[in-house]
Amino acid sequence: MIKVLITGATGFVGKNLSPYLSKLEMQVEHFKRSELISNQIIRDKAAIVHLAGKAHDLKNFSNPEEYYQVNFELTKKLYDEFLKSDCRKFIFISSVKAAADQVDGVLTEEVLPAPITHYGRSKLMAEKYIQGQPLPEGKSYYILRPCMIHGPGNKGNLNLLYKFVQKGIPYPLASFKNKRSFLSVENLCFVIANLLKKDIPSGIYNIADDDALSTNEVVGILAQSLNRESKLWAISPGIIRGLAKVGDLLKLPLNSERLSKLTENYLVSNNKIKKAIGGHLPLKTNEGLRITAKSFSNT
Repeated sequence: MIKVLITGATGFVGKNLSPYLSKLEMQVEHFKRSELISNQIIRDKAAIVHLAGKAHDLKNFSNPEEYYQVNFELTKKLYDEFLKSDCRKFIFISSVKAAADQVDGVLTEEVLPAPITHYGRSKLMAEKYIQGQPLPEGKSYYILRPCMIHGPGNKGNLNLLYKFVQKGIPYPLASFKNKRSFLSVENLCFVIANLLKKDIPSGIYNIADDDALSTNEVVGILAQSLNRESKLWAISPGIIRGLAKVGDLLKLPLNSERLSKLTENYLVSNNKIKKAIGGHLPLKTNEGLRITAKSFSNT
C-alpha cells in the first residue's frame, strides 16, 4: 500500500484528491500548515503531495510577503525534510503562472519563465529551489503546472459565470474572441495517481485538459446544464476595459485582472505529461465542465 502525505488537504484540490487516492487503496494522511515540519511527519511515507499554498488573489488585497512565506518558504522547508527522509516522491503543485502570465501561442515546458505577479514569482522560486538541490538516488520530484482548475467545490471565475447564467443575466463579454485551456480536478487527480504508481522521470509538467474553449463556449455549457439558451452580449471591448479600470479603483468584482482571466488567450500543452504517463486523460474538456456545472446546481 502506498502511503501518501498531503498538505493543503482541506483546500479545493485536496478535498477531491484525498478520496480519489483512497479509492485506489492508497493510505492518505494530512499535514496542516500550522504543524511543525519535521522528519517525524514524513517517516514511513512513500510520497508527499504538496498542495498547500497561497492562492492568487484577484482582488489584490493580499500582502505580497505572504506569497513568499507560504509558496516558497514552506515548500523549501518541506522539500529539505523530504531529501533527508526515506520518502521517494515529492509532488509540488505549482502553476502555469510560474511560467507566464500571458501566452503567445501555446505554453510548453520549454518556455523561459517570466512571471509578473508575486504569486507566479513565489511559485517559480519554489520550483527553482527544488530543481537546484542534489537529488539522492531513488528519489523523484514532480513540479506540476496546472492551468485553471475546476470541479466540485470550485469557487472561482466559473462559479461567477454560472451565477450570471443562473440569474438570466446576459454575458456581456461576448465580443472578446478567445481560447483558453482548462483543467478538470478529476484529470489532475488522475495525473497525480499515475505519478505515484509509476516510475516517471523527475521534472516540470504542464497539466491541462485536451481541448481549449472560448469563454462564450463555456457560457453555453453552463447554460445547457440549466436547460437554458445562452445569452451573449457583444459590447465594445473598449467600453468593457474602461469599466474594468473603474472596478480596479472601486474594488468591484469586474476588474482588469479578472477581465483578463475571462477573456485572455491562454493555451497550455499537455503533451509531455500524457507521454510520460503513457495514456489519455479520462475526462474530455466539455464533460469535465458539465460535471462542474452540475456541482454548482447542488450548492
